[in-house]
Amino acid sequence: METPRPEGDVAPVKQQTMIYICGECHMENEIKARDPIRCRECGYRIMYKKRTKRMIVFDAR
Repeated sequence: METPRPEGDVAPVKQQTMIYICGECHMENEIKARDPIRCRECGYRIMYKKRTKRMIVFDAR
């Protein structure tokens, strides 16, 4: 038998913003999960995700 949990105990999920670069004007845009994919400067709809600064190593054989 499960005990009911009050709704107040659940922590809200923080909306994480990602940085995307516009394909037309090359401006950086912070876009949240539910925001429309559109440049805030020029309105262009093709966005590229910014490359991570974390070191990534691939083991190719």
